[in-house]
Amino acid sequence: MSWLSRGTSNTDLIRQMQAFGAIKSERVANVMREVDRGLFVPPSEDAYQDAPQPIGFNATISAPHMHAHCLELLENHLKPGARALDVGSGTGYLTACMGLMVKDEGGKVVGVEHIKELTEKSKQNVHNSAAGPLLEQGVIELHTGDGRKGWPPHALYDAIHVGAAAEDTPKELLNQLKPGGRLVCPVGNVLEQYLMVYDKADDGSVREHTSSGVRYVPLTNEQDQRRPRGIFR
Repeated sequence: MSWLSRGTSNTDLIRQMQAFGAIKSERVANVMREVDRGLFVPPSEDAYQDAPQPIGFNATISAPHMHAHCLELLENHLKPGARALDVGSGTGYLTACMGLMVKDEGGKVVGVEHIKELTEKSKQNVHNSAAGPLLEQGVIELHTGDGRKGWPPHALYDAIHVGAAAEDTPKELLNQLKPGGRLVCPVGNVLEQYLMVYDKADDGSVREHTSSGVRYVPLTNEQDQRRPRGIFR
């Protein structure tokens, strides 16, 4: 089981997660092995345990098995040259992983986070990681803003990941999804949430299916995000 994984290093964590079946894709395993989670987790936390950890401002970094699951759901849309959006980018970890997956052939990943302090810290984290050169090259961009509105300057996107739970279908984000693209977003309230997968067809129609039950912090405004909640993902 993924929650039994606790590595002595990033490489050891990924090895254990593969052994338990929490990571099935070798491509996802490789990129998670390359981006050291320890650079994105506060020193007071156990970076190599498969569990969510607080990062300040009532936010968390998701458990590694959730990051792996979301990357696998988006894998076929995170090809070299693709354009991706990471809403609620937090410490920048998943944005960095996505950047390494799309980096060639003109790919781009945009991370958007409400809290300015987290955005600035995420830039340092990514800079210190294997994805650092991509930040310098403009392949990865990290912005402070209302992620619920997406990031129109670089739309349309092949892949969109949302790291907090929307109350309902995120229609504004779907409008920024390219035909043939995929959006992964937790949807629901504090009592019941599901990780939803939205696929946009070439004619603009959208099909959706449920991937799994989850528990994320809510996708909300900056003021509410700064209020204590005690909900982890």
